[in-house]
Amino acid sequence: MSTFMAKKENLERKWYVIDAAGVPLGKTAVKAANILRGKHRPEFTPHVDCGEFVIIINAEKAVLTGNKLTQKKFYRHSGYVGGLKEVGYDIIMANRPEFAVRQAVKGMLPKNSIGAKCINRLKIYRGAEHKNQAQKPIVLD
Repeated sequence: MSTFMAKKENLERKWYVIDAAGVPLGKTAVKAANILRGKHRPEFTPHVDCGEFVIIINAEKAVLTGNKLTQKKFYRHSGYVGGLKEVGYDIIMANRPEFAVRQAVKGMLPKNSIGAKCINRLKIYRGAEHKNQAQKPIVLD
């Protein structure tokens, strides 16, 4: 008996909606990363991009547990000497909650070409409305 290997051409991609309101940011990111990667599918193949599209709504209402809102920092570097910048998550969640959610999901995806393709299928919206009604997304709990 041979092992089944999924092919990218034969996959039918669905759309899913995840509501982040009142749910910890990490729990939402795990759900999204698993669907983007395709690990929920029975025909999951590690070396093939089997993932689906994910829409995350209410990103501004996502919760950071514990003291993460005040203590957690996001770092970036300009490439120059002394170019390390840091921003607290309290500022990020107030100004750009979509960025915080995207970074959380991106950190849970593989750091290769498959992960880069997966993150492009993620759509994040600040409020409860989204522009992807035509795709008939499935709402997840």
